[in-house]
Amino acid sequence: MQRTLVIMVKEPRPGRVKTRLGRDIGMVGAAWWFRHQTRALIRRLRDPRWQIVLAVAPDREGLTSRVWPADLPRAAQGRGDLGDRMGRMLRGMPRGPVCLIGADIPGITPSHVARAFRELGRSQFVFGPAPDGGYWLVGAQRYKALPTSLFRNVRWSTEHALADTLASVPGCRVGLLDHLRDVDTVADLNP
Repeated sequence: MQRTLVIMVKEPRPGRVKTRLGRDIGMVGAAWWFRHQTRALIRRLRDPRWQIVLAVAPDREGLTSRVWPADLPRAAQGRGDLGDRMGRMLRGMPRGPVCLIGADIPGITPSHVARAFRELGRSQFVFGPAPDGGYWLVGAQRYKALPTSLFRNVRWSTEHALADTLASVPGCRVGLLDHLRDVDTVADLNP
């Protein structure tokens, strides 16, 4: 059964990525940070145990971009809020365990991803909590249809994001991983 790791990326253009970080360090600096962070993350997470797929935005520009490695498959994120886009990515991947992460998690290692896939052997969903109340990873078993309630009524970019997401999958077996920090502001760069 194929394991799929989806990495959500945006074209690293000033004012289009990491805008909260950009308010602290400037939009050009935030775009530069995101581009280099994403390249390092992709290099670090290449592993024969899973297939990496890049979920790109904006759709047309991301599908043809020369910024990201040409050998990795890409899928357009499409329209909607974060939950719409993440749900589309999870549902659109091949059957089997699927994990989805953002590209702004400096501390993630292959062992974190491997642990998430192991957890999906006994849980329907797995989450990697972040200190701010959100999460850096969501994983799903993908052996059957995902609940239609998944990601419904989630207050994104708040301290309630993980709790709201867990409430959107009642009755499902859920595993939790280590806490890791994503980068939203300059304070997140210096944990």
